[in-house]
Amino acid sequence: MNCAIAERLPEIDSNTTHYSHLTTHYESNHKLGWYFMHASPRACFTPTLLAELQSHYASVRAEIDNPVGREYKYLVAVSDVPGVFNLGGDLELFARLIRASDRDGLMKYAVSCIDAVYETHVHLNRDITTISLVQGDALGGGFEGALSSNILIAERGTKMGLPEILFNLFPGMGAYNLLSRKIGSSRAEQMILSGQLYSAEELYDMGVVDILAEKGEGELAVYDYIKRAERAANGYRAMRDVKDINGRISYQELLDITKIWVDAALRLEKRDLRMMERLVSRQTSNRLKTA
Repeated sequence: MNCAIAERLPEIDSNTTHYSHLTTHYESNHKLGWYFMHASPRACFTPTLLAELQSHYASVRAEIDNPVGREYKYLVAVSDVPGVFNLGGDLELFARLIRASDRDGLMKYAVSCIDAVYETHVHLNRDITTISLVQGDALGGGFEGALSSNILIAERGTKMGLPEILFNLFPGMGAYNLLSRKIGSSRAEQMILSGQLYSAEELYDMGVVDILAEKGEGELAVYDYIKRAERAANGYRAMRDVKDINGRISYQELLDITKIWVDAALRLEKRDLRMMERLVSRQTSNRLKTA
């Protein structure tokens, strides 16, 4: 678990469920669940991490629905890898499936990604608020994952972006839909096609990041948000419901775009795959440096 959080929150209560790429904790006084991502060998959305996320979401729903279960009001996604929130899709798996022309395999992986995005976007179809706390790089699918939460908190100096165009692809698990609802379709398209990385400060000015925290104070920003939300709980809840009506993305919408992504991925050429594999090496190197 993140040492900074552990030091500040000595009363935190561990969930007994054991995962290999995910650590979960529950804090009863705020009715707050944390889940820490630490996929290996790369801090990306591995199939294992995606499966464990779904398992955890199901566990949280079961607790909420149980009259004597834990009560949740907030669920926070954060990383346990220093300097990295999430580096996105499992590019090594992508390259292998594309070289094998394995459309079914690509589709299965892509659907598991949009399943995770959709769960946080609709806040598990329960009366809770999902939060992403970005304290390190969030790239590609990692950025999509952060965008899918109801509230995106990012520390100054962190970088986020959608680099898929560098290997002749596009982010197909919700980026366009999620960004369009925040900054408009033209600007979302420009961001996707540029492949540019943006600082948290730039994204806050654009309206993509909801709360900008000082470096090292992301956890405090989560608690500041909860404090404000609890003081005006009815208003905050109503505003979340309004945003759901105005900006809710349907699962079918995500699925239709994912099918386009799979077809586009299968059209990649050898030079595109070589670029993808170079990025895999960078992902692995980043993980080794921060391990």
